This record gives sequence, structure tokens and C-alpha cells, in this order.
Amino acid sequence: MRDLEQAKIKLQEGEYTCVVCKGESLYTSTHRGVRPLMEWINQAIDFIGFSAADKVVGKATAFLYVKLGVKAVYARVISKPALEVLKTHKIVAEYDTLVDNIINRKGDGFCPFELAVLDTQNIDVAYQLIKQKMVELNIQI
Repeated sequence: MRDLEQAKIKLQEGEYTCVVCKGESLYTSTHRGVRPLMEWINQAIDFIGFSAADKVVGKATAFLYVKLGVKAVYARVISKPALEVLKTHKIVAEYDTLVDNIINRKGDGFCPFELAVLDTQNIDVAYQLIKQKMVELNIQI
């Protein structure tokens, strides 16, 4: 799990929201939410076998990590539904804090992406729901 440790260190060192690495290959982002993962998916970067460190992992983010093909994810905060997605897809998961659900940025309800995928277990359906929610929220990638 050397790559996972490297990703965790890089996350803690910088102002990054997520870090993905494998050997000498390293990708970082300062964007919040699902945006960096959606950007990497759209760029068709091959992350199979990479390890990721992320500040917050909700169920939507977990589905995107599955779609990217990572082998391990560390989260400072992870939701129970996200942890289930990672375990179901045999992705190693480490975390500092486990919460019932991810809360939105205003702090007055669920994260809209967590809510959008709450009732699905299908990666492709989740991906489409995330894309749809991004359009609704006018999030450009």
C-alpha cells in the first residue's frame, strides 16, 4: 500500500482535495466534490491500480473511484453508503471518520450528489445520475 501512503502524505502536505497516485505517476486537484473525478473520467486517464486520497468520499465519489479503477481509497471523511460501494467492488478503504451521510456545503441537508445516487447500486446508472446532477447545478467540467 505504498501508493496509498504516498497519496495520503501528498493530501496532507498540500491544499489538495484529492490525490491519485501509482508509482511515479501523480495526479492532484484542488476542486471540490465530484468535479476532479469527472474531469479525469472525461480525459480518459487510465487509473487502474492507482491509489487515492480524498478529503470527503460520499457514495457518488465512491462510484466514480470504482469507475476509474482505483485499488485503494483513503478518506478523511467517508459515508457509510460510500464505504459499502468500495467494499462491494473490492477496493481497499481507509478513513479517519465514518458518517451516516455526507452533508451539503450549507450544512442543512444531504450532499446533492450523495442524494442523487442513494438508491442505486449500479455504476453506470450512478455515473449518469451524477452527470445529470452536475447539469442541474450548472457545474462545468
